[in-house]
Amino acid sequence: MSTPLAFGIDIGGSGIKGAPVDLATGEFSGERLRIPTPNPSTPLAVADTCAEVIAGFDLADDVPVGLTFPAPIKHGVVPFIANLDQSWKGVNVPELMSETIGRTVIAVNDADAAGYAETVYGAAKGIDGVVIVVTLGTGIGSALIVNGTLVPNTELGHLEIDGYDAESRAADSAREREDLSWEKWGKRLQRYFETVEMLFSPDLIVVGGGVSKKHEKFLPLLKLQAPIIPADLRNSAGIVGAAALAAAHYH
Repeated sequence: MSTPLAFGIDIGGSGIKGAPVDLATGEFSGERLRIPTPNPSTPLAVADTCAEVIAGFDLADDVPVGLTFPAPIKHGVVPFIANLDQSWKGVNVPELMSETIGRTVIAVNDADAAGYAETVYGAAKGIDGVVIVVTLGTGIGSALIVNGTLVPNTELGHLEIDGYDAESRAADSAREREDLSWEKWGKRLQRYFETVEMLFSPDLIVVGGGVSKKHEKFLPLLKLQAPIIPADLRNSAGIVGAAALAAAHYH
């Protein structure tokens, strides 16, 4: 019996990365391939690059394919876009990709994919109830998972808190831009996470993004009802989550 596989593609502003994922472990079953994001990053150019990534692997026809996208995706369609060419607005991503690649493809927001990966294979594995995964980076990405089911397209980085768009004050980029100490940034994170907690009463909060490598400098400063812990999967989370969601979609 061969191990069940799915293929994940992570579309970012600078690179498009893909790898086959072993669904039993959540680990890559082959070397990850990265191709720079085309410029301009129009839908057809990006779809062609995704096809190129897949062509780098010898995949059976029935392997599910999932891809992450740096925007909300509502019933397959991109309502607005920040990190890729503006011509993506209104595009049905799974349709375009399936046509170009010649396989059925599902598409999911990148923060949702990463959050889902944490609940299936990572820090939130085996946790029932409400899990919120937040990535702290240039902005604040979020994923809401309830009893293992993803509630897509939450934009909890854009909550208005004390008159500010939350990510403008609490993202990792704000810490760097304003040269904040961990303590000062911790106060902003406290305000952010206590607001999220008031709204959703989560059972667990997981924090990802590059800065989560230094979690011992800021997570202990936070006083919340729910446990708040660092993400496990880091850079592989998008690919793994996209693959796992594609597999779940087909079963």
